[in-house]
Amino acid sequence: MKTRLVHNVLLIAIVLINGYIILLPVAPSILFWLDKQDGSEVARLEKRIAPTPADTKASVPADDRLIVPGMMLDEPIHMGPTARTLRQGLWLRPQGSTPDKGSNTVIVGHRFTYTNPRGQFYHLDKVKMGDTIGVAWKGVMYTYTVHTIKVVSADTIAVEAPTDKPTLTLYTCTPLWLPTERLVIVAEGEAS
Repeated sequence: MKTRLVHNVLLIAIVLINGYIILLPVAPSILFWLDKQDGSEVARLEKRIAPTPADTKASVPADDRLIVPGMMLDEPIHMGPTARTLRQGLWLRPQGSTPDKGSNTVIVGHRFTYTNPRGQFYHLDKVKMGDTIGVAWKGVMYTYTVHTIKVVSADTIAVEAPTDKPTLTLYTCTPLWLPTERLVIVAEGEAS
């Protein structure tokens, strides 16, 4: 009798743990879909990037932030010399530029880890050509328009090369389950 009880408890524990491991990477996609159906969050973020003249409450965030309405992202940008900065969230690559200097501003973030299932760039694959992206930097809002979406090998460093035009490059690991490549979003723009 005790053996059967222990067996059943262990079986239930195994099923729950396996279910957690299998469903955890999918759960953020389901929640994203539900949130996007409402549309209010996307509209709020679009106003944050380009407020209408009637919207007097809108102002540029005081901290440095990346705002991507297409993926419902509004997160602070962290600076640091090493990849350990990724543990804090979005990382402004030190080899790149900054929005106020033009050239290529490169921001990277995790897509998925089991310790942070919904990494900042989990939904980067939802960004589309023509989407507007905003970077609040030192009290100024810089806007960019997506013109390139591509997947490159993990060792491709050309995506971080300097550019003549103000450019924003975002990238993360892909595919979700076996991240062997990089999903890269490239956008061009000017200060607003």
